[in-house]
Amino acid sequence: MRGAWRRLQQWGEQRLPALTRHRRPEALPIELHRRRIYIVPTGFGLGFGVLLLVMLLGALNYANNAALLLTCLLGAASVASMLVAFRALDGLRLTHIHAGHAVAGETLALILEFESQRPRSAIRIDLDATHKAFAIDDGGKARVEIPLPTAQRGWQALPRLRLWTHWPLGLFRAWSWLHPQQQVLVWPRPEFGGPPPRPPAEHARQRFRLHQGEDLATLRPYRAGDPRRHIAWKASARQQDLLTKDFEQPETLGEWRLDWRQLPGLGNEMRIARLARWLGEALAQGRPCSLWLPDQHIATGSGPLHYARCMDALAKLP
Repeated sequence: MRGAWRRLQQWGEQRLPALTRHRRPEALPIELHRRRIYIVPTGFGLGFGVLLLVMLLGALNYANNAALLLTCLLGAASVASMLVAFRALDGLRLTHIHAGHAVAGETLALILEFESQRPRSAIRIDLDATHKAFAIDDGGKARVEIPLPTAQRGWQALPRLRLWTHWPLGLFRAWSWLHPQQQVLVWPRPEFGGPPPRPPAEHARQRFRLHQGEDLATLRPYRAGDPRRHIAWKASARQQDLLTKDFEQPETLGEWRLDWRQLPGLGNEMRIARLARWLGEALAQGRPCSLWLPDQHIATGSGPLHYARCMDALAKLP
């Protein structure tokens, strides 16, 4: 039954596009009103209508006033439920859309912000095969997070969203389409494996160096000019010469200079995938890096914000 209803709905959308969806994207905010909200009876509602018809015929045939009154009350309740379902969507506004970050092929977190002047219950939103239910309380606002599938890097237009409800009795289904005029940026997928970037010629490969730090490394003979507080008095008492404490701390990781021109033998997409992998490795190691692209140069930096800026630049490449 549900599959047949779905096929009938798809047929109606193809035959009556002006009535069932907005064909052009719309700028935010998007507000639902009576001209774009549609109502049809559900399968349960159709069965309930047939039952009311049978009850009406029986009440009239047997002149049963109590049965006739019950039939009228149930009919009035069903009509009222249609009005309530319509009011659950009428006046609802989609005000903002925020997008997270994701590489191509993964799902991107899409956050939708709705506003309303009155509380609403049991509203559902569909995006492809994903369904989410939400409600709006007395605060008049609601944030709904829904995953958006991605296929390739770059700008991706948002698909149509469907808002619907069959609250309160499930007899009628009210729905409307939202097609925001907004795009989200999808990051490139890093390559699975490959060589590390070439370090600068002046980069030293030693892991540690001895200097004044926090962790004791070794004791050495005293040299003129050493601070007195670094003299190991107890160890010197067992020796004939003064000994001084030397300390060690990890050497700062060398900078990676990621350059588009260092990969001349690869195609554009392979270059982008390799640079994306190097950026991910630099972020994991806490290593500063810079990025040179044909149309942009990003100075040396580190951390999640720098990583996001570089990945955005890679995603926007033609």
